[in-house]
Amino acid sequence: MTESQPILEVSNLCTTFRRGDRVLPAVRDVSFSLGKGEVLGLVGESGSGKSVTLRSILGLSRRYGEVSGAVRWMGQDIAALPERRLRRIRGREIAMIFQEPMTSLNPLLTVGMQLTETLKAHTDLGRKARRDRAIEMLDHVGIPAAASRLQDYPHQFSGGMRQRVMIAIALAASPKLLLADEPTTALDVTIQAQILDLILSLADELEMGVILVTHDLGVVAQTCQNVAVMYAGRIVETGPVRQVLRSPRHPYTEGLMRSVPQDVPPRTQLYSVPGTPPSLDALPPGCAFAARCANRTAACLDARPALAPVGGQRSLACFNPARAAQGDAA
Repeated sequence: MTESQPILEVSNLCTTFRRGDRVLPAVRDVSFSLGKGEVLGLVGESGSGKSVTLRSILGLSRRYGEVSGAVRWMGQDIAALPERRLRRIRGREIAMIFQEPMTSLNPLLTVGMQLTETLKAHTDLGRKARRDRAIEMLDHVGIPAAASRLQDYPHQFSGGMRQRVMIAIALAASPKLLLADEPTTALDVTIQAQILDLILSLADELEMGVILVTHDLGVVAQTCQNVAVMYAGRIVETGPVRQVLRSPRHPYTEGLMRSVPQDVPPRTQLYSVPGTPPSLDALPPGCAFAARCANRTAACLDARPALAPVGGQRSLACFNPARAAQGDAA
């Protein structure tokens, strides 16, 4: 693999779950690539398939659903690997920060044990070196008196502190790819900035790729080079962050941008995208966003637009997009 080749290539990733006799498509035909040291933002409303996409990349969704498509990591299709071989990659080469720290940490084991067992499984460090590394990582993520907290249990930490522990565990073995599922949701603004700075500095230092799932478009604007917008299990728009956020082409992306308050006078009603996302067991035959879209045409109701290049580095899945701004393809 050369320097110019992406470290991760996801092609036509599909993940379905079953409810009785019904098949629920949570992720549909998702394709993207990630370069060494690149930070990709994955945005969209709750239920759009962002978290399932991350879990499908790591093979975690195979336990509960059916996953198809290709996930090429460093040139190897890890989607086809058996569970035993995939475990060697999880934690060591690809790590994940889960959204729910309370359910991700084992309540019966100390924080120090959960940190050092990761290091024992994925590094060659000795016992003392593992302990020193665990203290170093807890200190990195802003936990005071890190050495004395190793013997504490998860219930002795606040929600934000547990999230910091999860981040420390994920980064402990210096992975080459970090899947971050809303890593700063439970944190205050000051700690949020510290955590994002830590992730970005490690991404630069280790040439670590990052896929960042977040609802905060401000975080995406400040931390990511590229962004992918998901809706109803599909990617509907991708491209460089500055281009997509400055001149969104897909009506859904435009709606997300309008939902961010900017210089709004007091007591003014805030904008929200009209309607609600479709249920997975009642997806329309055409564009899933058509029922909520002011730009819809007859074609939108009958056929599903494919994600296709629209100039420059951008791709779009829409029959009737907004016009490109001047210099958009640059």
